Amino acid sequence: MTNSEMKSKVMSLGNRLTPKMDGDKSAAFCKAWAIVKAGGLELKVNGVTFGKRQEALKRLAAYNPNQIRAVLVPEPTNPKDPAAIAVMVGIHNGRGLFKIGYVPANITAIVTAIGGQLPALRVVSGTWGVFNKTTFEARVALGA
Repeated sequence: MTNSEMKSKVMSLGNRLTPKMDGDKSAAFCKAWAIVKAGGLELKVNGVTFGKRQEALKRLAAYNPNQIRAVLVPEPTNPKDPAAIAVMVGIHNGRGLFKIGYVPANITAIVTAIGGQLPALRVVSGTWGVFNKTTFEARVALGA
């Protein structure tokens, strides 16, 4: 990416972020610069241990990330948080989407400004809990 293209992306994203950051242009452009320089934003999905989400993540772990599609879905009628953004996933050419969790509340404004579909979903196994039970977490990458 040329310097001109990078500056253009920073300006565009910074202008979209400014209202989401209470009009703080300086903070918005600093955040935009960091996101563009990194090539996007990667975030950990919250709420992956509720319901049957662990089973879904276990199944997704068998797929190549290029076979998985992830979509951000705002939930303005969510009773706990009207700014909530659900992370829905599915297999390309598969049936429907499944909610695996939510974008962390502290960055929903930034994610809303970037918007769009997510290019990849990474599923990472790990251990968690007092019984050393294997659990899964999900991270999504959002291009700038």
